[in-house]
Amino acid sequence: MNKIEKWILISLLISLVSGLVVVAFTFDSDTLSALLQIKPDYILAAACIHALSYIVWGMRTRSLCRALGFDVSYTKACEIVTSSTLAASITPSSLGGEPLRIHLLHEENIPLGRATAVVLGERILDGILILALAPVSIYIIRGVLKDSVFDVMFIFAELGLVFILILTLYAVWKPGPAKSVVYFVVKRLAPFLGKKTDAALEKIMVRVDSELEHFHDSISILLNEGRRGLAFGILHTVVFWFVDFSMLYVIVLGLNQHPDPLIVFASQVIVMVLLVIPATPGASGVAEFAGTTAFSLFIPSSLLGIVIIAWRAFTFYMNIFVGGFVSFKIVKDADFIKNFLK
Repeated sequence: MNKIEKWILISLLISLVSGLVVVAFTFDSDTLSALLQIKPDYILAAACIHALSYIVWGMRTRSLCRALGFDVSYTKACEIVTSSTLAASITPSSLGGEPLRIHLLHEENIPLGRATAVVLGERILDGILILALAPVSIYIIRGVLKDSVFDVMFIFAELGLVFILILTLYAVWKPGPAKSVVYFVVKRLAPFLGKKTDAALEKIMVRVDSELEHFHDSISILLNEGRRGLAFGILHTVVFWFVDFSMLYVIVLGLNQHPDPLIVFASQVIVMVLLVIPATPGASGVAEFAGTTAFSLFIPSSLLGIVIIAWRAFTFYMNIFVGGFVSFKIVKDADFIKNFLK
């Protein structure tokens, strides 16, 4: 079994076990009744909506490439982003997708630095939008729970998320001070981790230093040379997340439930924040349990298992299938993925 097959199997097993655990704890007579009344056309529509998100994502990549003076066709841009969903689905925090997209853009005769600017620019736009929406989402969810204890918790969470957003923007614009903070934290941790970790800590420092520089350079390039393309990139980012978040709402409608769309969207924003934690490949397990907690705000317990399975079928299994097909049959980037996972 090669590396790719191994990581796909691990990701699938973790996700399947987690999904079955959720189903086992939520299955009852109402669950069976809901399954018999499910609307297949809504489930098909949800799959189409997720497929549409690939197209919007490709449009964003093309816009940012054009902003830097490089013309990538819509077809090629969509191939690149869908291909990267395989690597993203089998690496923690979906970090494997970025190197692959940089590699594929570089193969389109885009200089490595500019390809990096496009891909990291997308990551920054996603991060800023999700972090900006997080306090609003927490406020919406707090209104549903109506619990004084949760009120206090959510207020602190909001302040914390706003603080993280400010730090992120500051780190992008001023990488020097950000590096100093990281170096300080690493040096403080070193005595607790022992001398044997010195080499590992040094690698972390070098990696953070490199990533902060890339972030800064990427923003500088896009702001100075491609402001119009960046504006389209921002628009496409908003549309992308709106489309992808709409998928869960359509799934729930297919189960004859009619929750408040704002609650559905807000809960997904919170889940996306949690999925940034690099715990498991493709966030397997983390996504299922985080989704169970967040979606319980608007879905009856008897339907939670069904919704989680359907949601992950599109956001995870579909990504592996489509990404694998494009990677191995169209783009043929299997060797790069294998080398990346070594």
